[in-house]
Amino acid sequence: MRFTHVLRASAVAAALALAATACGGGSTTSSSGDPAAAENPSFEAGTTMDRLAKAKAIKIGTKFDQPLFGLKGLDNKPVGFDVEIGKIVAAKLGIPADKITYEETPSRVREEVIEQKKVDAVVATYTINDTRKQRVSFAGPYYVAGQDLMVKKEDTAITGPESLKAANAKVCSVTGSTPAKEIAKFVDAANIVLFDVYSKCADSLRNGQVQAVTTDNVILLGLIDTSQGAFKLVGKSFTTEPYGIGITKGDVKFCEFINKTLTEAVADGSYERAWKATAGKVEPKVPTLPPAGACS
Repeated sequence: MRFTHVLRASAVAAALALAATACGGGSTTSSSGDPAAAENPSFEAGTTMDRLAKAKAIKIGTKFDQPLFGLKGLDNKPVGFDVEIGKIVAAKLGIPADKITYEETPSRVREEVIEQKKVDAVVATYTINDTRKQRVSFAGPYYVAGQDLMVKKEDTAITGPESLKAANAKVCSVTGSTPAKEIAKFVDAANIVLFDVYSKCADSLRNGQVQAVTTDNVILLGLIDTSQGAFKLVGKSFTTEPYGIGITKGDVKFCEFINKTLTEAVADGSYERAWKATAGKVEPKVPTLPPAGACS
């Protein structure tokens, strides 16, 4: 992954130009720390943006077990970088944070909840790939991660994916995830253990049922942060994982709106604030917003 503390002046200027033409004005931080909802935003009739803005409510699918990105808090509401990205999008629609309904969305059901209209968008460490694009559309990416391994702190045998077979290691990931498919290149099928959520993988690593957990590095850092020193990151990323916002297949205008919102969030500082308040507690370098993909 590449991170930077400094935004190039040209990129900021371009983002500010976009912000100046945004419907409903730009977002600022409210007294609660959440992005302030745009006042009386106006959108083309019949678009997803118009529907949501008029409803003053949005349903967002996210994870409830991902420290730093989407973890259910003490108030039974999720917190994390994904959650903050969802708030930024909602605010640009004129929807305050307290009008967002979060639906728990594990990896294996992300396409289904979009197709079945159970949510309006999914922000859930959702890697953009061609297989998923057959069923849903993606806005973004808003972040790029890389797959890595998490092991017990005292483990010295596992030094990267190429060492897993020699160590006869069992590796845990989650059903339906990109990391679960990728790790099959390095581990025999019999040594791959799959659960519905990563917290169960962490439990299995702790009790010795598996010797490694694999997913994107920042997700693993979140699990390590809550492990009380039990786990460590191997630190050998072996994939590139662009996280996108999943929406209904073919909703080009909503995709373009989200991409513009993300660019404006860099310019007005809300993207940086979202990172520092969440994942930045473990990885302080603020990521550079990746170039947006084509909306289709």
